Amino acid sequence: MTNRVPAFLLEKPSQAFPPRKEGRLRIPFIERSVHLLTSVIKTGYVQWETSSADRFFQKTDARVKVLFLIFFVVIVSLKKELLPEVLTGAFVFSLVVASGLNLFAFYRRVLFFAFLFGFLITLPSAFNIVTGGNIVFHLFHLSKPHTFWIYRIPAEIGITKEGIYGVAMVTSRVANSLALSFLVLYTTQFSEIIKALKILRVPDGLLMIITLAYKYVFAFAKTVEDMHLAKKSRLAGRISDDDARKWISGRITVMFRKTRVRSEEIYKAMQARGFSGDVRIYGGASLRTRDWTEGIAFLTIGVLLLWM
Repeated sequence: MTNRVPAFLLEKPSQAFPPRKEGRLRIPFIERSVHLLTSVIKTGYVQWETSSADRFFQKTDARVKVLFLIFFVVIVSLKKELLPEVLTGAFVFSLVVASGLNLFAFYRRVLFFAFLFGFLITLPSAFNIVTGGNIVFHLFHLSKPHTFWIYRIPAEIGITKEGIYGVAMVTSRVANSLALSFLVLYTTQFSEIIKALKILRVPDGLLMIITLAYKYVFAFAKTVEDMHLAKKSRLAGRISDDDARKWISGRITVMFRKTRVRSEEIYKAMQARGFSGDVRIYGGASLRTRDWTEGIAFLTIGVLLLWM
C-alpha cells in the first residue's frame, strides 16, 4: 500500500521551543503595567456605580455632598497647623466607617497617592539646604560652606525640624483632600454628581466634558485590555522588552487615531439628535429634613476646624 502522507508531516521539527522553567509565558514588566492600568481604571469607575448601599453617607443628597467636599477641601488647604489636619482626617475616617466602605482598599489608595504626590515631592524640603532651622538628623559634614549663584550649601547637611513639619503638613493636606474626594465619589452615583453640579450653576460645557470623558474611559480601558489579551493569545514564546515597547508605542498611535474618529462620530450623532449645547436635568427633588440637618452639622464642624 502506497504511503500517501505528505513528506513534511513525517519530518521532525528542526528546532523545538525551549523549555520554560516556570511553565508560563514571561510577559515584560511594561506590558503587565498596561494591563494593570486598565484594571485600576475600570475598578475605580465601577465603584462609582455601586454606591447605592443603604448606609449613612449614601443617603445624603448629592448637592450636600458636593458642597461638603468643596468646603472641607478649602479648610484643608487653608489650615497651617497639624492638629486640625489630624482632626479632619479622623472625621473623614468616621464617615468612611459609617458609609460601610472597605477601609483597607480605601486607605490603601489614599496613602499610595499621598505618599507619591505629597511625601516624595516635598521630601527635599526637609533638608536644611531648602528649609533652614534646627537640625534634628545630621547626615554628613562638608569641609566648608559652598555658594552657587543665589544658593548656599552649608557645611552641616541634615534634616530640620521645620522641614519635617512642612513635609507632614503637605502630606496630610494631600491625604485629607484625597480621602474627601474618594469618599464623595464612592458614595455618590455619577448621574447624581452631574445633577448636583448643574443645580449649583456649573457651566454646561464643563459638564459635557466630564460626562463624555466618564463614558469614554470605559471604552478606552476595554479596548486597551482587548489589545493586550489579543497580543498574549498570539505569543508562542518569550517577547523582549524592546518588542514590547514597540508594540505599546504602536497601540498608543492606534488609540489616538481611534479617539479622534470616535469624538467626531459622537459629535455628529449629538448634532443629528438635535443637541443645542444645553444640559437639561430632570427629576430634581427638594432637600429633605435629613439633608438640611446633615448640612448644618457639616457646616458647624467645618467652622470649628477653621476656628482652631
